[in-house]
Amino acid sequence: MSSSSSSSSSTLPTSSNPSSSASFSSAFASLRAFLSRLSSSTRRALSGRRPWPELLDRSAFSRPHSLSDATSRLRRNASYFRVNYLALLALVLALSLLSHPLSLLTLLSLLAAWLFLYAFRPSDQPLVLLGRTFSDRETLAVLSLLTVVVVFLTSVGSLLISASMVGLAIVAAHGAFRDPEDLFMDEQKSAGSGLFSYIGGAASAAAAAPSLASRV
Repeated sequence: MSSSSSSSSSTLPTSSNPSSSASFSSAFASLRAFLSRLSSSTRRALSGRRPWPELLDRSAFSRPHSLSDATSRLRRNASYFRVNYLALLALVLALSLLSHPLSLLTLLSLLAAWLFLYAFRPSDQPLVLLGRTFSDRETLAVLSLLTVVVVFLTSVGSLLISASMVGLAIVAAHGAFRDPEDLFMDEQKSAGSGLFSYIGGAASAAAAAPSLASRV
């Protein structure tokens, strides 16, 4: 009797959860593909930047004659140096976040929650936390509420806004005082390439919209 019970206990199957490991594998595969596309898009966008010595050419700086002149300069410089200006804004934001590690950690945690709990989670596998199953709508609502709390009720929001204001002030000052007369020949080409860039971005967003809408 005892030998039969011991043999039966030794043959008891061990529980496993292969679906959970498959879910994590799928999420990490999606994340790697996303990072690869993001890296390619970033390199492609940065390839359109203007030479930095041209941006910082001291001989091209002069005081604008009027407010309309400053506005015209800013508009033309923004069309020509748009990639450089975006890089400057990103640099200011990065430096601000690096100088506030807690805010950076909070923002990265929020981003990770969006990526792993919603964006890259398989749609056929519901989210289960603390024994409760959350639908896609509930997950989206919780993450949206968490985003509002982090951005508006913590120091992260004020840090992002202040860094953006500093970056925009730098861009506006450069655009108003940098004389764009030597950039006139390239302005039409710059505007054209910008148009195709925005069309490509809009097309990508439109292609991704149905997949996101199906989750809501």
